[in-house]
Amino acid sequence: MHEFDDAVLECFLKNQGQLFSEPVAETLEAAESFLEECMAVVVNSVDEVLAFFEDEGIDVEGAVGDEILEADEVFDVGDGRYLIVEG
Repeated sequence: MHEFDDAVLECFLKNQGQLFSEPVAETLEAAESFLEECMAVVVNSVDEVLAFFEDEGIDVEGAVGDEILEADEVFDVGDGRYLIVEG
């Protein structure tokens, strides 16, 4: 089970519209439950974001540097970490 701290949960609550057309969570508790359910992960760098997508078999060829961060599934927590949510 992943531990999602308040910074991660608040980031998801604030930005969930980039991945979902309607809010999936409105409280920190609901956000945590949702993220646990969909097996979201928190990584510590852009390189780890790329590695995650490669491990999942998602084609990242041609994604240069920060371009991968523009994917709807990637949320910038703001402290160097990234939340990856597979919708």
